[in-house]
Amino acid sequence: RIKKNLDEVALKFALAFPDLYEIGTSHFGIQILYSILNARDDIAAERVYCPPEDMRQYLTEKNIPLVSLESSAPLKNFDIVGFSLLYELNYTNILTMMRLSDIPFLAEERNENHPMIIAGGPCACNPEPVARFFDAIVFGDGEKVCLEMAEAWIRCRKQGSVKKREVLEEWK
Repeated sequence: RIKKNLDEVALKFALAFPDLYEIGTSHFGIQILYSILNARDDIAAERVYCPPEDMRQYLTEKNIPLVSLESSAPLKNFDIVGFSLLYELNYTNILTMMRLSDIPFLAEERNENHPMIIAGGPCACNPEPVARFFDAIVFGDGEKVCLEMAEAWIRCRKQGSVKKREVLEEWK
């Protein structure tokens, strides 16, 4: 478990696994991306999992946002949130996590005050059913691409404020 001061990094990247912690914690893809991103001093990668039904109800009733595992930071406070598209049955959990985080579902409804929402994984080969929910979808292995996307986001930030349109241009 790696915990960095989120105020001291250039990029806060949440790795969102749309299933229970007990299932997601052993997923090699998340572990690999977590290690790659956190190897950089200027990037903090944290993990977040979909809570079980009783916890979802509690968070909703108490108006508590979904938070990351490492620092308990609200998901909506990250710069990039990357979801793993592992199974079609997890798609509803993606929406649940976004709802619990007060992040608009549709990419067109999000602005610069919201994190960039990206996805990748085995189900990215057929992204059409969920394309409107994401700002970008990664095809193929994410090890190299996630770092390239992070570096592009950091470059945009260094040039001034991060504009969604400009970041997407860099990601092409």
